[in-house]
Amino acid sequence: MGFGFQNFYSFLTILILISSCLHHIAAKSLHIRQRHGSKAKGCNLYQGSWVKDSSPLYDTSSCPFIDKMFDCQKNGRPDKLYLNYRWKPTSCDLPRFNGKDFLRRFQGKKILFVGDSLTNNQWQSLICMLHSSVPQAKYNLKLNDPFSTCTFPDYGLSLMFNHNNLLVDIVNESVGRVLKLNSITNGDSWKNVDVLIVNTWHWWFYTGSLQPFDYIQDGNNRYKDMDRMVAYEKGLNTWAKWVESNINPAKTKVIFRGITSFHYDGREWDQPNETCKGKTQPVRGSRYPGGPLPAGAVVKRVLSKMSKPVELQDVMTLSQLRIDGHPSLYGINGVDCTHWCLAGVPDTWNQLLYASFVLGQ
Repeated sequence: MGFGFQNFYSFLTILILISSCLHHIAAKSLHIRQRHGSKAKGCNLYQGSWVKDSSPLYDTSSCPFIDKMFDCQKNGRPDKLYLNYRWKPTSCDLPRFNGKDFLRRFQGKKILFVGDSLTNNQWQSLICMLHSSVPQAKYNLKLNDPFSTCTFPDYGLSLMFNHNNLLVDIVNESVGRVLKLNSITNGDSWKNVDVLIVNTWHWWFYTGSLQPFDYIQDGNNRYKDMDRMVAYEKGLNTWAKWVESNINPAKTKVIFRGITSFHYDGREWDQPNETCKGKTQPVRGSRYPGGPLPAGAVVKRVLSKMSKPVELQDVMTLSQLRIDGHPSLYGINGVDCTHWCLAGVPDTWNQLLYASFVLGQ
C-alpha cells in the first residue's frame, strides 16, 4: 500500500510545527544574548582581569579631541603604567580593536551616546581610537552643550554625544527644579540612529550643592526627597518604556553601558583611609573586594522586563578594579576619582563595544 495523501498531510503538518518551534527557540535565544551582553561561545567578555600589555591604543598627544579634565598626561601625571594594561576575559580573547574595520562597518551610520560626563569620557575615547587608525582622514568636530558631533566625511560616519545626566525631565517650576520621574520629552533626538548607547547613574545620588533638582515628582505626588535607589529605578523604567514605544530594533541597536565606580573610599579595596590618589596599579585578580554596586542589580532588573532587546555593556567589575585609572590630582577639580584618564579605561569599554559587533551579539 502507498504512503497515502492523508499520512503525507499529517507528516507535513508535524514538520511545520517542528520548524516553527525551532524558529521560536532560536529567536528567544538571540533575544536573551542581546539583552545580557556580549558572550562569545559561552565566554563572558566581562569576567576577567587586567594584564600588562605593551602600549595604549593611541598616543594622547596626537588626539585633538580630549578634554583637559581627561588628559592626565598633559596635566602632568608622572606615571604611565596605567596606560599599559589590557582587559583579558577569563575564558577567551577580546578581539583587538580595528579602527578601519569599525569605520567600514559603520559607513553612512549614526552612533549616539546619551548620558553624563562619563559618557562623554567614552565618546571622546572612541573618537581618539578611530582618529589614530586613520590619522589622515578628514573629520568635523562641533562641540555644543547639550549636543556635540564628530563626523568622518570619508566614511559618512557620525558620532554624537547628548549630554543628559538623568534621561528623564527636570522642569523649572515656581517651587524650583522638579525631577519628573515619569516624563521624557527630550527624546526626539535619540530617534533615527543606528546605535544608541545610554548611561545614567551618578547624578541620581548627589546631594547638597551638586544635586541637580529641588523636588522629585512621581505621578501626581511631589516630594522634597525620596529613596534615591527607588527614584533611580522609576526613572530607568520610564526610559525603558520610551524605548519600547519609540525604537525599532530592526533599525536601531540599543546598548546600556553599565555602572562604573567612584574610588573615594579605600575600604572597598581593603585600603582604609585611601582614595584613588597615587594609585598606579589595578586591584589584582578578577574580584573587587567591595562587591558589586546595588545600582547594577537595578539596571539588570529593568532591562530583564523589557520586550525589546537592549544589550547591557556590563563594565562595572572591570572598572571597579581600576583604582589607578582616574585623573586624581591630574584633572581639573581637586582629587578626581570619578572620571577616567584618556587614554585609559574607557578605551576598553569601546573595545567591548567593537567586540559586540564583531561577534554578532
